[in-house]
Amino acid sequence: MTTSYPELNYGSGAKWIKNLTQSRLSNFLGGHFADVNLSSKLFVHRRDGPGVVDLQVWSAPGLTKPLFAEAMRQKFKPAKKGESFGPSWTNHWWKVKMTIPPSWEEYERVQLEFDPGCEAMIFSTDGVPLQGITGAYGGERRVEHIIPREAVLRGTYEVVIESSCNGMFGVPWNGDAIAPPDMNRYFRLDSADLVVPNQEAWRLMWDFNALRELVDTLPGNSPLQNQALVTANAIMNAFTTGDDENIKQMRTIAEDIFGKGWEAKGPGIYDEGAKRAQVIGISYCHIDTAWLWPYAVTQQKTARSWSTQIDLMERYPEHRFACSQAQQFKWLEQQYPPLFEKLRHKVASGQFHLIGGAWVENDGNMPSGEALVRQFLYGQRYFESRFGKRCETAWLPDSFGLTAAYPQLIRDSGMKYFFTQKLSWNNINVFPHSTFNWVGIDGTQVLCHMTPVDTYTAQANVGEVNKAISNHKNLESNDTALLVFGNGDGGGGALPKMLENLRRIRAVTNNHRELPPVSMGSTVEQFFEDIEKVSKGGRSLPVWRGELYLEFHRGTYTSHGSIKMGNRKCEILLRDVERAATLATIHKPTSSNYVYPKKSIDDCWEKVLLNQFHDVLPGSAIGMVYDDAERLYSEVKRDCQKMLDEAFGILLAVPSAACGRSPFAGELPGFLALNLTPFSRQEVVEIPLSGDGILPSFPTVVQTSLDGKRGYALIECEEDGICSREMSMRDECLPVSVETISLNNFILKTPVIKMAICEGRIASIYDLVLKRELLEEGKTGGLVIFEDRPNYWDAWDVEIHHLETRTPLAFTSFRVVAQGPLRAAVEGHLKFGQSDIKVTISMDGIHATRKYDSRPLIRFDAQVDWHEKHKILKFELPLNINNTVATYECQFGFVQRPTYKNTTLDAAKFEVCGHKYADFSEFGYGVAILSESKYGFACEGNVLRISLLRAATAPDADQDQGLHEFSWAVMPHVGSFLESDVPRAAHLFNSPLHVRRIPLGVATAEPLIRRFPFSLHGASNVFLETVKRGEDDDFESRTAEKTVILRLYEAFGGHGRTELRIAHNIHVVAAYVTNLLEDTKAELALSRDVHGDGASTLDLEFRGFEVKTVKLVLASAEGSWEKKSKSDSDPVPIGRSGNAGQVGRAGWW
Repeated sequence: MTTSYPELNYGSGAKWIKNLTQSRLSNFLGGHFADVNLSSKLFVHRRDGPGVVDLQVWSAPGLTKPLFAEAMRQKFKPAKKGESFGPSWTNHWWKVKMTIPPSWEEYERVQLEFDPGCEAMIFSTDGVPLQGITGAYGGERRVEHIIPREAVLRGTYEVVIESSCNGMFGVPWNGDAIAPPDMNRYFRLDSADLVVPNQEAWRLMWDFNALRELVDTLPGNSPLQNQALVTANAIMNAFTTGDDENIKQMRTIAEDIFGKGWEAKGPGIYDEGAKRAQVIGISYCHIDTAWLWPYAVTQQKTARSWSTQIDLMERYPEHRFACSQAQQFKWLEQQYPPLFEKLRHKVASGQFHLIGGAWVENDGNMPSGEALVRQFLYGQRYFESRFGKRCETAWLPDSFGLTAAYPQLIRDSGMKYFFTQKLSWNNINVFPHSTFNWVGIDGTQVLCHMTPVDTYTAQANVGEVNKAISNHKNLESNDTALLVFGNGDGGGGALPKMLENLRRIRAVTNNHRELPPVSMGSTVEQFFEDIEKVSKGGRSLPVWRGELYLEFHRGTYTSHGSIKMGNRKCEILLRDVERAATLATIHKPTSSNYVYPKKSIDDCWEKVLLNQFHDVLPGSAIGMVYDDAERLYSEVKRDCQKMLDEAFGILLAVPSAACGRSPFAGELPGFLALNLTPFSRQEVVEIPLSGDGILPSFPTVVQTSLDGKRGYALIECEEDGICSREMSMRDECLPVSVETISLNNFILKTPVIKMAICEGRIASIYDLVLKRELLEEGKTGGLVIFEDRPNYWDAWDVEIHHLETRTPLAFTSFRVVAQGPLRAAVEGHLKFGQSDIKVTISMDGIHATRKYDSRPLIRFDAQVDWHEKHKILKFELPLNINNTVATYECQFGFVQRPTYKNTTLDAAKFEVCGHKYADFSEFGYGVAILSESKYGFACEGNVLRISLLRAATAPDADQDQGLHEFSWAVMPHVGSFLESDVPRAAHLFNSPLHVRRIPLGVATAEPLIRRFPFSLHGASNVFLETVKRGEDDDFESRTAEKTVILRLYEAFGGHGRTELRIAHNIHVVAAYVTNLLEDTKAELALSRDVHGDGASTLDLEFRGFEVKTVKLVLASAEGSWEKKSKSDSDPVPIGRSGNAGQVGRAGWW
């Protein structure tokens, strides 16, 4: 036997110093040796200047954003490389004419390198968007535009470029990403060059980068890690001249890792190797609809990013791009029609994937239940109308926590899969699952994946592919993960280097087993379908019940208080508009031309839904965004008031005007109150007086304010009553009084509840019937202020250590403003720092609801001129109650959260989101705080708090500065929460009655309708939330079928059986249960005249927190209510004032 193994050895051996070899790899690209390493070989030619690249520019005036056609009508002037353009947010249009040397025909690629230092869009000369540009030298850099081969052969090429003076993340003034914007920043045109890249050198660079990622990611004792290091080192040793043959030699060395001939297989590389990949790559481009830039800039970002991804699809057939947010698609359709058509073709070809199903990627905590329904309704209907398909996967990767109501809403919107990842940002506990069944408050589940890569902007590198499995928390039940890659937040999406890298990673895993295999070309739905199949329909997966609470960004429940108020008030206004408009279309006389204002309602909803984006409603955007948001809310308020006026014009038999407008000329008006809730209620109406001692014709003013500017009357509404009747002081009234003890000491008292104010704070709340003190002995309630200095994310975070800086505030002066018997009120005043705080504390002589043992509300109407920085203002009550949980309203129900800190999971919930109420109860009694515009709450031990105002300085330097008006109320109640009337009281507190001025002498006129024609009987825990017309109705036709949509839900977490009665004048021909998109699920059995009143009835059963949508199909005959029944012949009653074009004590606009 012969052997080549020599007998003698005089050499030193091949021992290497591994760490030095590994460190050496950083010298192959860029750095100190850039002039002699591979970086020096990346380009063959570069030319610029006149005759090669000729430039002309036109700068749009101010902050205008003209579209292509308008820009092309302007006069352009010569420009050159090196010039600067600005200031921030301005737009500049370039005409670029290139002359390509004939000798360049031989090269594989010729490209324009255009780097304006900011974002830009390249158009064809006929206005078709071709791709986006991201200037400067960050990781998002994309400055190359490939010149078409035919243009290279022709020798000339022209494009138009729009550059926008903002970076990918806006224009932060000091370089800190979340700093307020620098409004005077200029950008330099650093490059406008014709270049010939050395494509093989670029491919070698991608080879080498992939090898280096393997070295840096894999364990040092693994064969593949060592082999990758040996190969990368060999490439460096082989680098000599850098000519074509030398580069080919080095690329051949790289095949030791990637496999022989791997590149020639192109996208076919994914067809080899493992049959079932563990990591599924999907390209995504997260574009915040507004954040560090306003809405108008997002419209440009969308076109830039999506055109770029469509361009990449031509070069990389495996490239699949997932995209959400119907609003962004609509902007694209309106402003960039040619690009939208290209996008439609890519959707049809299966390369451009629709995901999310919502109007925007909205905040997941604060929108109302109905608003979340509309996010899906408007989103899904848009996608179906434009692309012929709906989304199957809900998608909220960046929202700051997710309500437990979501699973039911997702499933009822035609989706069963859900993707998120934000909980990877938790700053206290690590969320325990990656793939799991998420079960909501009603028991509905969705299949949820929270990518183990912990980001939705992955860079498609080896480390992330490896992390997809190494960080997976449920490998025992599922071993696949979604790699969501592409630059995001500010847009951009995938870069060519990412797609190249994934091909190389797959080539590696086709020959080695140290990395999980990655695949491309699948859809998000295919990823979930595989999980569903492998997990036997989810049965082998873990379950997470309840909300997905983000242990981070808790300050967003409070930041930008005016936006929170705008959101809540607009949601309620739209609810009322839809109810009034629906009734008007049902009951209008045959002579009326009134048409349900569907387009106006849709326009208003789209504006509200847009402002619910997850950086707008949370208050975490720059100030420019809130200028836009406030304008949108103002438009919604204006349009809703107009629609209400029109609907009331049909429903009322008399002319009327919203309270606060000019009275009828020459007449002393009366006031008419309209209740658009289905609940009975008593109200003290606040009526503006002329000041001359003359009272309105009706209702009867029982009490006047001490300044003589307001009168108070007592009214009530019956269950399902739209109009109200006047009450006397003898009718169930609880006379209320205020007693002055001394300078800053008062007692507000009814026969049921007494509240004492001592030294400017609340010293006692006492139930006179049960003889029970509600505050902890020796403690006081009232306003408190805390230092608010989060660790970094200023507008986003309130940290747990803020609780260590509590400072109680006491009113320093008071005055009595109402003495009873209908209303007793004192106005307290204090100054803190640079701020002035005025709060009117009042009690009315009525119960919070018509429940037999209901207690009166203690109401707080605040006017705060706020000029603090890094403070948080709260209101608190230390209660004489003991319980381990407090109850907070969420969408279509409630959640309960701990009041203790046994574990870090408990301690993390020191600030939580609630909607209209937060309640702390024990057996026999409880106290709730009701809110009409605030969302931040806490219950620490026995101290119940509501957060009122913050004062962050980034990214909006002036967040919340200025005047605020808002209200809250304290509601004592007999019994525990489940025995209480808190949800109903909170609903009424947020639903001011519409008070209308009417002319003298029509107090007994009859409206077309006095009662809601849709009423619930038999289950007080079932609420009617929404009344609207069907989405597919023909609103212009007088003879077309009408449909009415009713949305109901169970509010207390238990089963319920209710009878829905439909008034005999409403001719229902069929009734159905539908999903949220109004697709029929089942027909309902309709009974008629069960109670001898001619009404139609439906029996409906509910599980706890179930949301049910009912569609009623009405006969097409009109005018059925012109002749009213005998029961409708009572005089028009009078009602209470309220907010937003409705008179109220805590006015909004």
